[in-house]
Amino acid sequence: MNAETVNHDASKNPENWNGKKLNKWFQKGEWRLEWNIIPDESINKTELAIQFFKNRELWEKAFNFLKTSDLKKINTGKYELQGKDMYVIVDEYITRNEEDSAFEAHRRYIDIQYIVEGEEKIGISALENTKEITPYDNLKDIIFLTAIQNNYRIASHEKFFVFFPEDAHRPCVKTSENIRIRKVVVKIRVD
Repeated sequence: MNAETVNHDASKNPENWNGKKLNKWFQKGEWRLEWNIIPDESINKTELAIQFFKNRELWEKAFNFLKTSDLKKINTGKYELQGKDMYVIVDEYITRNEEDSAFEAHRRYIDIQYIVEGEEKIGISALENTKEITPYDNLKDIIFLTAIQNNYRIASHEKFFVFFPEDAHRPCVKTSENIRIRKVVVKIRVD
């Protein structure tokens, strides 16, 4: 293998990409399969690229589901897209007051969260800036936490979020008043 081949192989690994190449890949958006919903700025682009290229088939299946399904009409519930490797939760609920909501994180699954109807605030914090409220529940793959900073983002039908295991997130918080939300969460298993 010559040096040119080694450099070419290294350029395929997102861990070796510079910021310009990463931003170009992210902005071009081919990874979304032309789903016209924009990704939130909070998404860890490097981790997204790494996970996408590790499990391209799962990610493409996830975005194809989001792009082609009638998300306003699909019944609430849990749907397997690829066994335990990927499933979808369609949920409807009333947003909560901030004091009635906690941060959460997952170890085995990545969340793609999209608000189909309504609007809520989602707090985002690095896992390292949180404190455990309850121990990790292995069956439900969830831990509840408090965080020093909330870094709230507005979630609506105009954009989607991706949360990795190192991302603590606080969903379901009201923006101004408690309203009904329809949300789709695609859960992708981490290798």
